[in-house]
Amino acid sequence: MSRPPALFISHGSPMFALEPGLLGPNLARLGRSLDDVRAIVVVSPHWQTRGMQVTTAPALETIHDFGGFPAPLYQLQYPVAGAPDLARDVVKLLDDAGFAVAANDHRGLDHGAWVPLRHLRPQGDIPVLQVSMPHDLDAEGALRLGRALASLREQGVLVIGSGSLTHNLYEFRQHISDPEYAQAFADWVNDAVARRDIEALVDYRRRAPYAERAHPTEEHFLPLLVALGASNEADASALIEGGMTHDTLSMDSFGWGLPG
Repeated sequence: MSRPPALFISHGSPMFALEPGLLGPNLARLGRSLDDVRAIVVVSPHWQTRGMQVTTAPALETIHDFGGFPAPLYQLQYPVAGAPDLARDVVKLLDDAGFAVAANDHRGLDHGAWVPLRHLRPQGDIPVLQVSMPHDLDAEGALRLGRALASLREQGVLVIGSGSLTHNLYEFRQHISDPEYAQAFADWVNDAVARRDIEALVDYRRRAPYAERAHPTEEHFLPLLVALGASNEADASALIEGGMTHDTLSMDSFGWGLPG
């Protein structure tokens, strides 16, 4: 079995489910190379908890955890099996790494998980489990979480951090058109990823241009550090182009150890 990659996927807004743009087809092409993947682990900012939790249900419902969007969005489903046996192993793995973690046998997939998975693997034939983000997770903690999950890749498990490369929802909702700053931030991240400058990426809030504007709060950036932590120095990094949507949301994504 080949070792699956580690991925950071920008899911932008829930409308990505209906508007694939540039990223959707790129994810679909990547997804067709994942036939040997045993299971998928997703960390998304839309499930934040006290401590950490892991889904252990045998089947995961599709959670429509958003409001004010077009009606067709609420009709979309991503029926997929859970991975309860693997999930219990992940609980132990995270506990051994020093995280306060518990099993959750009723939670489904939030849109940070199922929206990108509908593009990556639309047939929903690979079992999925989700790991929550603690409310107090910071950049160092996100990197450590990724490192704790890294060994799963050796077992045929795809590790995904799902967030957004830029995520200023105020500007999105106000239809503010200013892609230059968002692109400047995205370019800085792309350069740091290409150089594997872990120190700079962890310290992005001080070092990156427009960091606080691109991310007024940190939760959508932290999954990038989870995916980075799940990679290693032998993994070549690659930009998965996503372009810019709604003038402020960069959909650029990254893979480490992509096939081919």
